[in-house]
Amino acid sequence: KKEQQKGASAMEYAIIVSLIAAVIVGSVILFGKNLSASFSSSSAEI
Repeated sequence: KKEQQKGASAMEYAIIVSLIAAVIVGSVILFGKNLSASFSSSSAEI
């Protein structure tokens, strides 16, 4: 039973980590364009 529990918890951690990574990648893709545009406009003002 402990072996199955260890495997299940490892799979749960892997799923959680992959979901977090997907959210980070998605937010970088969505906000990356806006951030680069705002950085370029602020650097042009300076």
